[in-house]
Amino acid sequence: MAGNGDFSFSQGNPLANGLRKIQTSGNKKPNEICHDDSTTPVKAQTLDELHSLQKKKSAPSTPLQGSQGAFQQLSEEERQKQQLQSISASLASLTRETGPKVVRGDPSKKVEAPKPKTPVEIPSAVPSATVATVSDSALKSTHVLYNLSPAELYEQAIKYEHGSFITSTGALATLSGAKTGRSPRDKRVVKDETTEKELWWGKGSPNIEMDEHTFLVNRERAVDYLNSLDKVYVNDQFLNWDPQHRIKVRIVSARAYHSLFMHNMCIRPTPEELENFGTPDFTIYNAGQFPCNRYTHYMTSSTSIDLNLRRREMVILGTQYAGEMKKGLFSVMHYLMPKKQILSLHSGCNMGKDGDVALFFGLSGTGKTTLSTDHNRYLIGDDEHCWSENGVSNIEGGCYAKCIDLSREKEPDIWNAIKFGTVLENVVFDEHTREVDYTEKSVTENTRASYPIEYIPNAKLPCVGSHPKNVILLACDAFGVLPPVSKLTLAQTMYHFISGYTALVAGTEDGIKEPQATFSACFGAAFIMLHPTQYAAMLADKMQKHGTTGWLVNTGWCGGRYGVGQRIKLPYTRRIIDNIHAGSLLNAKYTKTNVFGLEIPDAMDGVPSEILNPENTWPDKEAYRDTLLKLAGLFKNNFEKFASYKIGKDNNQTEEILAAGPQF
Repeated sequence: MAGNGDFSFSQGNPLANGLRKIQTSGNKKPNEICHDDSTTPVKAQTLDELHSLQKKKSAPSTPLQGSQGAFQQLSEEERQKQQLQSISASLASLTRETGPKVVRGDPSKKVEAPKPKTPVEIPSAVPSATVATVSDSALKSTHVLYNLSPAELYEQAIKYEHGSFITSTGALATLSGAKTGRSPRDKRVVKDETTEKELWWGKGSPNIEMDEHTFLVNRERAVDYLNSLDKVYVNDQFLNWDPQHRIKVRIVSARAYHSLFMHNMCIRPTPEELENFGTPDFTIYNAGQFPCNRYTHYMTSSTSIDLNLRRREMVILGTQYAGEMKKGLFSVMHYLMPKKQILSLHSGCNMGKDGDVALFFGLSGTGKTTLSTDHNRYLIGDDEHCWSENGVSNIEGGCYAKCIDLSREKEPDIWNAIKFGTVLENVVFDEHTREVDYTEKSVTENTRASYPIEYIPNAKLPCVGSHPKNVILLACDAFGVLPPVSKLTLAQTMYHFISGYTALVAGTEDGIKEPQATFSACFGAAFIMLHPTQYAAMLADKMQKHGTTGWLVNTGWCGGRYGVGQRIKLPYTRRIIDNIHAGSLLNAKYTKTNVFGLEIPDAMDGVPSEILNPENTWPDKEAYRDTLLKLAGLFKNNFEKFASYKIGKDNNQTEEILAAGPQF
């Protein structure tokens, strides 16, 4: 039986379809509309109003400077106006009277958050005599998408950027265009009165010069391109987890992919920090979809990545590869930090449960990522660090991992980090299931994943640690003559740090594979700005001051060169690293090798003693001697370009470093 306000089935004859007629009963008054009153109706009269109710506006929380008594809050309109004024200043042309007109929000959306009534523009610093006439671009407004969240950037990428997809694990798969790696030959630095004296120029240097005028031409081209767009993405973020030495950076880009990439790679500010961000210390103009003018002086292709250290600006033209932004900022830190007596380092870093910190240096293929990622230790960072008077700190807020041949078994932490918020560059996936095939190289072998560091379970947050106890230099020696581990003197640490050695296997024309020595100063020559010996001297000074021990670890071959001997087993290398962390090798007995003069332990726990001295593992002793001298000669030839550089009083430190190299 129906109750008040319910309905009942009619007891009369059924309808033609066999169903009984439903009759309502209860308190319904005549002419009253019948509706479902089980829930409260929405407070909206239109669909647009309903959609607007989905989003909750964020309230500002920054007190006014100099306010008295209770906190006074900036209105949202005033806060946005200040942010837009700062962004307009960043995008200002150097030849026009005012900065561009900028407004906040996506131009395609109907419902917008409150914003200033008129577009914001600022006066230019250029004298009126040099101001160009008003152009069409000055009559339009550029919409600014400011510090969007990953969810918002996903929406932008999926809707507007062809080649963007959500993978089966929730990551954003995207394409970097024609360039799938960095373009070091197209990276240039402005050479002025200051940088001419301070930077490393000439043979072996990564710094290719350009003049101020050419930089400004490219800057104007990038700014004009960005201002011509309906919208640009702006990220305001930080570098360096040490709050005393952090750098404020602004990235202006045309793609949601670039904005999400930098959201992951830089340190993400809190809402309070963002409201009080102010003027950035460094600005990137990423106009990578637009080429440079090849007729411009110094240009050798349609790509140009330009650094102006005096203006604290970077311009990107002709490449959409996101890694240019990451490594460009790393180069900037290699210049700015040493000015404050802070050592910038291309290294991995982890910390034990007792607070002991280790730095890992190594080129590609040496195992730096694998060995610095240890479930028994906290990860401070995987790639870029600073060593200051406060200890070590990660420069970045994320990780940029290689994905080729990635598997859950080999790299579980990286595998599990590829989820919502992660950017997957240039990967191939199933068109239906969206499952990624990490073995596929159709687009490039340089497939990458960018994700926040907190996606790693044992990440140390904040990413800072005490002064390092150990500095571990990794080399994959395919010649098979370096010992699996050796303890280094301070001078030897400087020598091998400056050398930055590993050996790769390269195919020759007749099909025979031979080791090929590779040297990269400071284990990151492509990014350093000063002469390598300056970084080495700072490293030695800090190691000496804090009692840090240097180690050389070979993750390559023993018993013969590549093709003859065998690769040192990873469990043995891991046990060596564990013994270094534990401090047990400090008390071991050592034997000094010929030629390189390396101190190798006679025995250690968990590693066969016979492999500790490489000569013992070679059945052909004459071949070992010949190969050892060959490698020593390669070291000596590489170091000649550094030998004339004076370090220390009366050049005494230079002599010590040279004496620490191979003697034959």
